[in-house]
Amino acid sequence: MNKPKGWLNVLIVLAVVALIVFPLIIVKDSEFGGADGAAEEAITEVAPGYEPWFQPLMEPPGGETESLLFALQAALGAGVIGYAIGYYKARSTKRERSDEHSA
Repeated sequence: MNKPKGWLNVLIVLAVVALIVFPLIIVKDSEFGGADGAAEEAITEVAPGYEPWFQPLMEPPGGETESLLFALQAALGAGVIGYAIGYYKARSTKRERSDEHSA
C-alpha cells in the first residue's frame, strides 16, 4: 500500500493559512456591521456614560475581518467535530470487521 505523503498535507495546510492571512494583511478598512456593533450602539443609547471593562488585545483592520475570524472559528470547530465522528465511526467499523474475521 502507498504511504500518504506528509509533505503534501503540509503544503495544503500552508495554502489554507496563506488564504486566511493574505486578506488580513492586504484588505484594509473593510466595513461590515455585525452583532457586536449593534450591541455597542444599543449600550451607548441606554447608558451613554458606560465604560468597557477591558480593551481588545488585537484590533482587526476592519469589520469584515471579524466575520472572517468568526467563520474560521466555526470551520475549525466543525472540522474537529467531523473528525471525531469519522474517527469513532471508523473505529467501530474496524471492530465489526475484526469480530467477523475472528468468528
